[in-house]
Amino acid sequence: MKVISRKTLWKGHYLRSVLVEYLDERDHNPPPGAVPKVRNWETIERIGCNGVVVIVPFTDDNAVILIRQYRPPVDGYVIELPAGLIDIGETPEASARRELTEETGYAARSMDFLISGPASSGSSSEILDVFAASGLTFVGIGKRDEAENMEPITIPLEMLDEEVARLEQNGNYIDLKVHGMIRLAKVFLEKKSSARNL
Repeated sequence: MKVISRKTLWKGHYLRSVLVEYLDERDHNPPPGAVPKVRNWETIERIGCNGVVVIVPFTDDNAVILIRQYRPPVDGYVIELPAGLIDIGETPEASARRELTEETGYAARSMDFLISGPASSGSSSEILDVFAASGLTFVGIGKRDEAENMEPITIPLEMLDEEVARLEQNGNYIDLKVHGMIRLAKVFLEKKSSARNL
């Protein structure tokens, strides 16, 4: 399996649709002279950025900060983690720090890399870099894109499941990364704290 060509089908301001042509070589015992099948796959790519960061921000009093944001593709509000695009020439950590302040109003003393991977590999080439943010200090909401319609929500960790279920019952969508990334970040920070105390 390997990509042999990419053709832009259309290009917008933030996204482009790409037709990916690839060789399907799954036949491990092809007859002599057999040619691998050429297949097509439609995908979406970001324009003008170097990827996406997602931030899991924990307050000192054991709460997590989420975002409630209107998302036109689903025509509804989504409960999600703070996130944003990595600007050209910007490191993922610098982007995570910037986006955290822009979306929640907090700056983080510690910004720890957790994991990287595709968000929706069947339809997009987008790769997410996920960070855990701790040691938060409120510095004021930063400048947001004029199209962003969002509000930060602070939820105590012991009430996370209950509060997220309530938000869902009230008509909000829940981004699937919320539960998994919060638990991953919590375990990471607990291990980091234990190692410091040895």
